[in-house]
Amino acid sequence: MDLETKKNVFVTLGRFLNQFAENNSNQDLSVPNNDLFFEEFEQLIQLSQSHNGWYTPEQVYFSIQSWAKALTKENLDQWTSSYDFTIAESKTIALILAGNIPLVGFHDFISVLISGHNVLVKTSSNDQHLLPFLAKYLITLEPQLAQKITFVEGKLENFDAVIATGSNNTARYFEYYFKDKPSIIRKNRNSVAVLNGQETKEQLIALGEDIFRYFGLGCRNVSKLFVPKGYSFDAFFEAIFEYQDVIHYEKYANNYDYNKAVFLMSNYKLLDNGFLTLKEDSSHASPISSVFYEYYDSLAEIEKRLKTEAETIQCIVSNNLVQNSITFGQTQRPQLWDYADHVDTISFSLTIN
Repeated sequence: MDLETKKNVFVTLGRFLNQFAENNSNQDLSVPNNDLFFEEFEQLIQLSQSHNGWYTPEQVYFSIQSWAKALTKENLDQWTSSYDFTIAESKTIALILAGNIPLVGFHDFISVLISGHNVLVKTSSNDQHLLPFLAKYLITLEPQLAQKITFVEGKLENFDAVIATGSNNTARYFEYYFKDKPSIIRKNRNSVAVLNGQETKEQLIALGEDIFRYFGLGCRNVSKLFVPKGYSFDAFFEAIFEYQDVIHYEKYANNYDYNKAVFLMSNYKLLDNGFLTLKEDSSHASPISSVFYEYYDSLAEIEKRLKTEAETIQCIVSNNLVQNSITFGQTQRPQLWDYADHVDTISFSLTIN
């Protein structure tokens, strides 16, 4: 199967996904195999929350629409243009996927396939349904993919390389278990925002998207704010009031109540607006419903700090205050060429021998 065929298959998948949106799913009769897949996928989206309580329809639709926007001919052409996809023979790359947000492992999945290799997938128990369904749709578009995609529930066997995503604890296990295989082992990371007090209300509202999308469960969600000494959080709290409805979701509310109680019992000083707590803390990894913050004296100091801690940071958000930062509201809208942990999975796939 040549590269153009694979790209066309993914473009068609993007068209299929583009039909599904919250309160506005519309069937496009020109999309192949809709008679077999449209209603079933709509039902799966509605059932996702019963499989994983954090996968509300709103969040699943957002993930689907994000992938629909990514899987265009223009994006796929740009993504693949800088690689030489000539490989001696197809290998099998095992994927051990996370399940913190819907379709979180889909980028690894398509990266391996577009590279020409076979993919052996072990899904997370928290996300066992969406990716296998999309794989089934891809196979109906291009039956040759049936030989290239395998899902396993038990032990991974007969593979040449592995991409595994987990916590810092599981990463140590992965590093030992897969020490004899080419591998990408992903650990815990968090995203941060650097503010200077000059942000507009629109930018701070967009920052709320970076914080609350997927209830803050993703490594691309902002969990830490760096602010200048003397910073007032009034404008921040006013802007993010737009996201107040998050507290009406029971799982989030339970986390808010629990984490706030833990902080208060420990006599920590908190800033609180009724659905989000802010706690001064040097760590980047805040619990659900809380964001940590830290004061800084100079941007140069923060730039140095972020470089030192680069291995624990996924995204940096700012209004061009520091190098390699992205704009507000974009952390959960990555492009195809935005690689997790800044590790190029296609280059990795193409160098397996």
